[in-house]
Amino acid sequence: MVSLSIIWSIAYELVLLSTVNARVEVSPQVPPALQKILDQAYEGPLYTYPTSLTQGILPKAIHSHNDYWRPLPFYTALSVGAVSVEADVWLFNDTLYVGHEPLALTSARTFESLYIKPILDTLNRQNPDASPFVPLETYNGVFDMDGGQTLYLWVDVKTDGAKTWPAVVKALEPLRSRGYLASSDDKTFRYGPVTVIGTGNTPLDLIKSANPRNYFFDAPISALDNSLSDLTYHISPVASAAFSTTFGGVSGSGLNEGQLALLRKHISVAHPRGIRLRYWDQPGWPYSTRNQIWRQLKGEGVDFINTDDVEAAAGLGNIW
Repeated sequence: MVSLSIIWSIAYELVLLSTVNARVEVSPQVPPALQKILDQAYEGPLYTYPTSLTQGILPKAIHSHNDYWRPLPFYTALSVGAVSVEADVWLFNDTLYVGHEPLALTSARTFESLYIKPILDTLNRQNPDASPFVPLETYNGVFDMDGGQTLYLWVDVKTDGAKTWPAVVKALEPLRSRGYLASSDDKTFRYGPVTVIGTGNTPLDLIKSANPRNYFFDAPISALDNSLSDLTYHISPVASAAFSTTFGGVSGSGLNEGQLALLRKHISVAHPRGIRLRYWDQPGWPYSTRNQIWRQLKGEGVDFINTDDVEAAAGLGNIW
């Protein structure tokens, strides 16, 4: 389990745009004069790795559901290696606010402040300005250990979709202008460090009509083999469903054979079309049942482990 100290360390670097002022102590008995030399030397360019922010963090197929509930939105998920985060957005007076319900909204907690700016800053750190060593622009993802891993940014639209989605598109401009967004022209899917997924009240027609598009639609899994049978990853690189509605109740041993058969059917419909799967609203208690379900989903090939406890998911052995 990742401690809060690691999370705060990441946030400190990102928010203040400075190097963590760590002390290099070779021994508790280091003389003060030597400690002073070590401190100042450590802060120099020789001991500052340019893309060290997420160094040592392995990406994991974890979806941080209701990510804004974390101690530090986005950063907490980043610190455990979660490749996917979700923000609920509400449009009021042309501003997108983030929260689970209107009573939880504040003027400071906006889509821009909690997600766009932190993600942009992280990516800028992973993609330093061109230099004699790297003459061309780079498009690395947020993880130093795997620069090709995209970050899935889910935008759960809570207010009217037709009015809210254009505001989301506008809010994405800082990421778009830097070339950080994945895109598609219905023929070619272009990798980007960030893949934006509209869910909730996001209107499918506004996603389809954009060509090329640099945002995508969260399709309902149940519709993939009927009303949305023509949908491909160019529109919906992911599809979701409520676990409880889809599979019903589960025993302490997790999904039974009938439920596993349904899961395998979903995978057989989605994966050949390049569509990844996510199930939300999984049982969170008891932990043994929750963990068993996670293991089953991962073992069967589900692409995201959806959770409100990213530390627990990241610390679960034998699946990563």
